[in-house]
Amino acid sequence: MIRVKKIAHATYELPDVEQQAQYYTEVLGLTVTDKSKEAIYLASTLDHHSVVLKRGAQAQCIRIGFQLGTDDDLGEFERQVKAHVTKFYCDVLGFRVSDWMADFFSFLRCGPDHHTINLVETGSNRHFHTAFELRDWAHLQTACDYLSLNGYQLLWGPGRHGIGHNLFAYHRSPAGLITETFAELDRMNEELGYFEPRPWHRDNPQKPKVWPKDPSAANLWGIMPPEEMMK
Repeated sequence: MIRVKKIAHATYELPDVEQQAQYYTEVLGLTVTDKSKEAIYLASTLDHHSVVLKRGAQAQCIRIGFQLGTDDDLGEFERQVKAHVTKFYCDVLGFRVSDWMADFFSFLRCGPDHHTINLVETGSNRHFHTAFELRDWAHLQTACDYLSLNGYQLLWGPGRHGIGHNLFAYHRSPAGLITETFAELDRMNEELGYFEPRPWHRDNPQKPKVWPKDPSAANLWGIMPPEEMMK
């Protein structure tokens, strides 16, 4: 079975593409790598692009690109996709559903990261947030100060999620889409079957588990997300 290695990029439609591009470059620090009449391509690392912006009637995520291994056969992967209709993310793309899923959400991961995609059952079909990883707590603090200086107020955070144990802070981009900045995300040791030890873990060793519907799953520091997050 051919498995997806990582998310390569996300594509968004927005009424004001230039304004959103300015936000990604001047606030989040992405770089424009290509530009055409149809789209603006932005990158955060050595990849050609990780974000694609296109003009549309409303702000929404319309596509996610997945990267395969350098030696994987695209034709074989296409046949693998066409052979399945349901359970697309798990059966076709090769993501693993983690043991900490509850009945209202599930985390899908590829590689040692805590999660790559989070699917939440809310009764509506929409993009909730896109997350960008920072170096550490000091970097997150600097980012929050920089957001404030540029007129962006936090929606939620700083805090520490119970699930994933990562530091977080959420804000809205000019288009209204929610952005999360995070650091210290749990990393799985695949051979040992538990997360790399951290002093803030509640279990020792910290293994994948079913988390109860408890506020600590959302924020170990206690402050819950506001109603504004759900709009």
